Amino acid sequence: MNPAFLHPTPCIDADHPSVVAQARALAEEAGSTQDLVRRCFEFVRDEIRHSSDHRLNPVTCTASDVLRERTGFCYAKSHLLAALLRANGVPAGLCYQRLSMADSGQGAPYGLHGLNAVWLAEFGWVRLDARGNKPGLSTEFRPPAVSLAYTAREPQERDLPEIWAEPLPVVREVLQGATRFEDVLARLPDLELLT
Repeated sequence: MNPAFLHPTPCIDADHPSVVAQARALAEEAGSTQDLVRRCFEFVRDEIRHSSDHRLNPVTCTASDVLRERTGFCYAKSHLLAALLRANGVPAGLCYQRLSMADSGQGAPYGLHGLNAVWLAEFGWVRLDARGNKPGLSTEFRPPAVSLAYTAREPQERDLPEIWAEPLPVVREVLQGATRFEDVLARLPDLELLT
């Protein structure tokens, strides 16, 4: 296992006192590693409001900011989930989907959706999507099954297979360069597909 998936980073600040305290609180009643991961996942999914759904400011990026403000875009929520898991000694990384952001759900513009991968000894890497439930979108913790908010359906959409230890630079740049949630919506991070 690459130790980078256990270490804090500037965005996944798993060593921040507030993140450590929340991670310990979530671990207190956990009966197993899977139960701990489920508790962390459900906390981020249900207790941290999605900035766009709820039209909330400020724009957050670091795990500790997301925890303090109780809001974040999918990317920021994935930073918090990774930090809570790493603070509890569970390897966690970041994953992305490239999806159509058009009102019709097809074609340009495209943008990234952020989610997580967690290492579970029984199953290996399992993807988790703590984006937050709302009418028409729901995710659950059911390893080894994968429950994602969105499905890539067209050629320019993709479930990117990589697992990153740190956020993609384009994600950091957008979140750190925005002051209002509308700023993020106006320039959602994206990657050009090579194939």
